Amino acid sequence: MSVIESIHREHGATFGERDGRTVVDHFGRPERTHRAVRNGVGVIELAYGVVVVEGEDRLEYVDNVVSNRVPAEDGQGCYALVLDPQGGIEVELYIYNAGERLLLFVPPSTAEPLVEDWSEKVFIQDVDIRLATDEYAIFGVHGPQATEKVASVLNGAASPDERFSFIRGSMGDDGVTVIRTDALTGEESYEVVCSADAAEPVYNVLETQGLNAAPFGYDTYESLALEAGSPLFATELEGTVPNVLGLRNALDFEKGCYVGQEVVSRVENRGQPSRKLVGLTLADSADVVPDAGAAVFDGDATVGEVTRAGESPLLESVVALALVDYDLETADLTVRVGGEEVPATVAELPFVDGSDRSDRLPEYQ
Repeated sequence: MSVIESIHREHGATFGERDGRTVVDHFGRPERTHRAVRNGVGVIELAYGVVVVEGEDRLEYVDNVVSNRVPAEDGQGCYALVLDPQGGIEVELYIYNAGERLLLFVPPSTAEPLVEDWSEKVFIQDVDIRLATDEYAIFGVHGPQATEKVASVLNGAASPDERFSFIRGSMGDDGVTVIRTDALTGEESYEVVCSADAAEPVYNVLETQGLNAAPFGYDTYESLALEAGSPLFATELEGTVPNVLGLRNALDFEKGCYVGQEVVSRVENRGQPSRKLVGLTLADSADVVPDAGAAVFDGDATVGEVTRAGESPLLESVVALALVDYDLETADLTVRVGGEEVPATVAELPFVDGSDRSDRLPEYQ
């Protein structure tokens, strides 16, 4: 459920669902909004599950479970994964050290199972794990003017410079935490966290005070992320070994053992995974967007499948992300769309260069 659904309705929002949560799909004319964010700044209400971890042993406990090193310093964060024994991604997490507690942002449907699973595995350690999704509102600020926007409305602090770092301040009369994020839209990006009770006034500040920001929904967010070459949890990450996605920013190869680490290390030591994530640009004649799972061919041989695709408002063509054989050499492929083979070309990611680069751009050895 949106924290400020009534406000969105006043703005003419069309609602949809992502991972079991009601979200704004768009406010009308999503392509125009897409360009507004690329050229200026936009604000979106984000759907996360929120988990709070407290107790003397909170750092040690979480660090032993996830794929990246949990920062020990207040005001710092990281991006990490929980893997299954086969190395597949079960949960993605943004982990922030907030002093006496860790704040975890995860896909909404994974939050409650994560709390239950971790709570069952706490024995003699001093750790308390609880679900806190309903306590917070989280807004994303994206665009080449995002830093200017945040600076124009944030009181008591300067906007954070380093990714996954955060500061505390206020917007209007309400306390907020501002996080510098990983630029999944390919633009400067921040997340503004406040209590659920403060959601309406904080959103109003973000939208209308200082530098105006265009409200946008998940249709635009996902099209921006596609142009930026960012793999997302529901379409690329879930169930995939992170090496296959080149998701090196979520992995610390020096840290101790965690579930799935042996698979990740084996793939790393081998030098290459069996598959890789690439961008595809479909021929101009393509008037149908391929579905997820559409086969990718090199001649008569099947070499992969599309994970997601869409029309790029800036390129005015159909683009796609696809998992293909790692040793694929040709750049000229075809994709099965509507029962026909449509020519496609491997494209360098990102498809569109914005004001920042996504931390999730595939990176291979």
